[in-house]
Amino acid sequence: MAQELRHLISDAPRVMVVDGSKLVRKLIADVLKREVPGVEVIGCNSIAEARKALASGTVHLVTTALALPDGDGLEIARSVRQAAGQAYVPVIVVSGDAQQHLEERRFTEFVTDYFDKSLGHEALAAFIRGYVQPEPIEGATVLYIEDSRVVAETTKRMLERQNLKVVHVLKAEDAFALLTAESLGLSTHRFDLVLTDVTLKGELSGRDVVQRVRVDFAYGKRRLPILVMTGDSNRDNQSELLQAGANDLVLKPIEERLLITKVLFQLRLARMDGARSLA
Repeated sequence: MAQELRHLISDAPRVMVVDGSKLVRKLIADVLKREVPGVEVIGCNSIAEARKALASGTVHLVTTALALPDGDGLEIARSVRQAAGQAYVPVIVVSGDAQQHLEERRFTEFVTDYFDKSLGHEALAAFIRGYVQPEPIEGATVLYIEDSRVVAETTKRMLERQNLKVVHVLKAEDAFALLTAESLGLSTHRFDLVLTDVTLKGELSGRDVVQRVRVDFAYGKRRLPILVMTGDSNRDNQSELLQAGANDLVLKPIEERLLITKVLFQLRLARMDGARSLA
């Protein structure tokens, strides 16, 4: 997925919503107008309409369904990249099959991110707002596993700029000790998200972190979200991380805006509807 983004914060964001269903476009537009101050929603029902809209003015973000009346929604992503001045606009695929597409690494390099429509329109609004008008999550703590102190310091600063508390450890074993203490009520920390590199020094890897959190601790994806940072471009390896239980991947080199958007979205999603009580 495309990783190079510019700062997208805007007081009057223009969001293009591409979907063949007039009802879906209206539902998304209504929620966005309620939840994202100053937003202008441009609804398009086809690739042809979207291309026409892109030619008429700049947009700050695009969401598209995969199946459109005149073709594959992934063509929208290509069109955005080809439109003058639109090369850095986030393109979000909204689909009930998004997770399967993600796990099978079927998205093109033109797609910035994906959203599972089963999460609902309220969650989609929060997701979009994270790109165009990011807001801090008060009181959230990230358990960060990275064996390079230099990389860790840079990434910590990215997270701390969003008022996130970061507890950094060098090894997976140290992370498990902290999670065990928390689960027994013996820790002053209450972790809201795990961020881990996939390659770690020692016997355990980032994939082991994912598997143990999901299996040994029995924490579901909303109870304790996990983001895995990886520089591995192998689609099969990426797919395995997601199938093991990672909520999402952050591809290296890390782009700050994209990392923060993914972190804040997972935190917001975990706090919706009492999700912390879910397995």
